[in-house]
Amino acid sequence: MGQPLPGCARRYPEPRVLLLDWIADCFAWLDARGHATIEASAEAEAHWVAFVNATAETTVYLGCKSWYVGDNVPGKPHVFMPLAGGFPAYAKRCAAVANSEYEGFIIET
Repeated sequence: MGQPLPGCARRYPEPRVLLLDWIADCFAWLDARGHATIEASAEAEAHWVAFVNATAETTVYLGCKSWYVGDNVPGKPHVFMPLAGGFPAYAKRCAAVANSEYEGFIIET
């Protein structure tokens, strides 16, 4: 799923609760099926990064020189890592991934 949370400006409990519940449910799903590991596939990760970048292009963030895009660290790439699409869209995507039995993840026993 890539970078967690729709943005670091989001400091309310619901994103944290969503992530904790999603991870706990994922662990329970893995355990019930005898699986030991889960990792995003390279293809799914690349798709997520492209989606996050496309969403960021609709904002002013990419045109700014800020810590938010990594400009506070010399040599660090200028990228926008949080999802700018909003929390409801992020929650919906998390649910879709779980409902698809973690499509886009490599799951091993």
